[in-house]
Amino acid sequence: MSSMKRFALLIAVFFGFLASGCGGSATRSAADFTIEVYTPEYASGFDIRGRDKDAATLVTVRNPWQGAGNVEQHLLILREGAKAPAGLDAQVVKAPVRHVVCMSSSHVAMFDALGEVRRISGVSGIDYISNTYVNEHRYCGEVRDVGYDTNLNFELLASMRPDLVLLYGVTGENTVVTGKLRELGIPYIYVGDYMEESPLGKAEWLMVAAELCNVRDKGAETFRGIAARYNALKARIAGAARSPRPKVMLNTPYRDTWFMPSSRSFMVRLIEDAGGEYVYTKNASDTSVAVDLEEAYLLASSADTWINVGPCNTLAELTAQNPKFADVPAVSNRQVFNNNRRQTPAGGSDFWESGVIRPDLVLRDLCTVFNPQAADTAELYYYKRLE
Repeated sequence: MSSMKRFALLIAVFFGFLASGCGGSATRSAADFTIEVYTPEYASGFDIRGRDKDAATLVTVRNPWQGAGNVEQHLLILREGAKAPAGLDAQVVKAPVRHVVCMSSSHVAMFDALGEVRRISGVSGIDYISNTYVNEHRYCGEVRDVGYDTNLNFELLASMRPDLVLLYGVTGENTVVTGKLRELGIPYIYVGDYMEESPLGKAEWLMVAAELCNVRDKGAETFRGIAARYNALKARIAGAARSPRPKVMLNTPYRDTWFMPSSRSFMVRLIEDAGGEYVYTKNASDTSVAVDLEEAYLLASSADTWINVGPCNTLAELTAQNPKFADVPAVSNRQVFNNNRRQTPAGGSDFWESGVIRPDLVLRDLCTVFNPQAADTAELYYYKRLE
């Protein structure tokens, strides 16, 4: 080998050692976060992993909207002086976050369940938020309404400079929003709690909020309590359920179309865990399906109880909107219950807010609803009987 070649080889080896010692070993892939920090027991849409080099953790979110195939997003949470490695495809925040914008009311409930709601500085559709802190602090400007969907107030967001925006996706990434957030340098992550089929899986997403707030242990304790209460009630009902189980009808028409959820959905899981039987058995997909009004009438006619009837507050409202259904057994027997007992003046329902994080309370309500001997429903939390 010529002296010139030997010199070139030595130079290459020297710079290889430099790269190895000065940054070549820096994590550049999500796969390098190998330490399990939190692996969900019920949720399927996220996990939290760490590495042995520092206290940074990586939240990985999977398929956070309907129809997602192999979508995977990462949020790197830095703490204790940890640095973001070059080349890692992830949004980056420092914990504990100080100012968070929540684009779904269920995100608000996650922080509230942890006693960390003061970290919320922005929400979407503030008139539909039930949370007491949000409503008390909207008037002094400490919690702002940033708009919704593509109508986000980016000028307001830019002035707020939040540490993180928690997004909500329906059928895909809103590239208009995420592109603008990247342009403004505002980190974001999609939260897929609503995609979970398990009621406890939905609630378990509060662990992401706990990780952001540096209260991991408190988050785990909070969730363990929710799960323990839910599972204890489920077991008690399983041992004392009525036979045959009461058949349960769901929903009302939306723009002349009646959508019936999948038998795998969280709402049907709640019905079954509370001792009920869902009337619609044809849909085992991962989305709701539309049925015509004639089929919906036949289903309602076979049901003992009818729940989740949209904006209706009385039987008169329900039958005025759906006259043909005035003679179904659930209406005749006053076994119609709606999940809007806790409602904002604008019509926002706390069922879709705190109820997402408290499935144990929802289950307790449904156990009462499905018991026709329970004449007194005053103790219902999210539900009310329509009179």
